[in-house]
Amino acid sequence: MKKVLLGVLTMASIVFSSCSDDENTSVSQENLNLSISGLEDLGPDYVYEGWIMVDGSPVTTGTFTVDASGNLSQTSFPVYADQLALATAFVLSIEPAVDPDPAPAATKLLAGNFSGNSATVSSSNLVGDYNDASGKYILATPTDMDDTNEASGVWFLDNSGASPVAGLSLPTLPDGWKYEGWVVLNGTPVSTGTFTSVSAADDNAATSPYKGDTNNGPAYPGEDYVMGSAAGISFPLDLRGNATVVISVEPYPDNSAAPFTLKPLAGSVPMNAEVHTVQDLSAGPVLAISGSVLR
Repeated sequence: MKKVLLGVLTMASIVFSSCSDDENTSVSQENLNLSISGLEDLGPDYVYEGWIMVDGSPVTTGTFTVDASGNLSQTSFPVYADQLALATAFVLSIEPAVDPDPAPAATKLLAGNFSGNSATVSSSNLVGDYNDASGKYILATPTDMDDTNEASGVWFLDNSGASPVAGLSLPTLPDGWKYEGWVVLNGTPVSTGTFTSVSAADDNAATSPYKGDTNNGPAYPGEDYVMGSAAGISFPLDLRGNATVVISVEPYPDNSAAPFTLKPLAGSVPMNAEVHTVQDLSAGPVLAISGSVLR
């Protein structure tokens, strides 16, 4: 991941103290202008909030929402001129709509340093750089004893060697984010579960409503769709030629049951895929969100 200046890098690991408006002696204000595409509607419970770094501390620039078409509810924000002149970086976070905490949440999405009067901001600076991400998976249903439905499960592991190894190569996420696997059936995504480690079981390994009753499966992210139903389809089913496998990056706490905008890996399940045999994922549709900030 490319490095950014200290003021941005330390935002994920230090405790913040927000600057109060009462501390400002100047009433002169200037506008901070955002030009960001690719943001999604967070629903009624969450908003985006901008921050400028001033003397190592975050100062809010205000909150906004995004509609279903990706349009920001507000793109120009009045900020105290003296603080804006001293700002070294801009950060965008995801916050509860009703937020008792004046400091930024852990879920920080975009960041960038000011160079003169502008800053180029990107999710790659905070969430992860996915240009080198890669993924493999197998079709299998290890949570039941039925060997006739092996094409109804997806496990993110590589079993081509002497012993299975992690099938995903992804950056370690900062606080406030998790990965989530999906199979897309008839245009509807169905989760395989959330995870933070590519070499451990995902969060719903023991509680999934779709898995079999023999065990929880291997110690890697994945899912058996061997019982129940979702997306109007009853399980088990043959995923070959009928599903797309996706890895997304999700805010935590999560704002939606659907995949978030960032989707670094994806791939259609081949019609001729053999069960228990490694299949490759390709670069996903959205590796990063970026934009610019002007003061």
